[in-house]
Parts: sequence; structure tokens; C-alpha cells
Amino acid sequence: MSDKQKFAFDKVNFILLAIGMGIVIIGFLLMTGPTSSETVFEPDIFSVRRIKVAPVVCLFGFLSMIYAVLRKPKTQKTEE
Repeated sequence: MSDKQKFAFDKVNFILLAIGMGIVIIGFLLMTGPTSSETVFEPDIFSVRRIKVAPVVCLFGFLSMIYAVLRKPKTQKTEE
């Protein structure tokens, strides 16, 4: 049994997983911003970027990570 047959993922799976994780991190960074306190109200907490865009980016990242996990690596035929 060769070393490549021992792993469930190949190099492409790991790259896709890293890209998906990067997209999720970008989505969480888009959600950050100033906060409201008891004395000061910050209307930016209801901005389109924080309410609509960032969750969609995170969802896309999670879906791409799921695809990376479920993707079946291509097997190479070897001559014996």
C-alpha cells in the first residue's frame, strides 16, 4: 500500500479547506466594527455590511469547506 492511499484527503482538498477557512475569517472580520454602549448608540451596528454581506460571506465559506471535505480525491491508475 502506497503512502498516498493512506490519506482520505489529497493536496487539493487541503487547499480548498484552507481557502474556505480564509473566506469564513474574512466574513467574521466584515462583522466587526464599533459597538454601542449604554451612553452612546452606534447606528453602524445595523449596517448592510454587518447584517447582510458578512453572514452571506461566512455561509459561502462554510459551504466551500463542506465541499472540500466531501470531495473525493481522484485515484491514479498504476501499472503492475
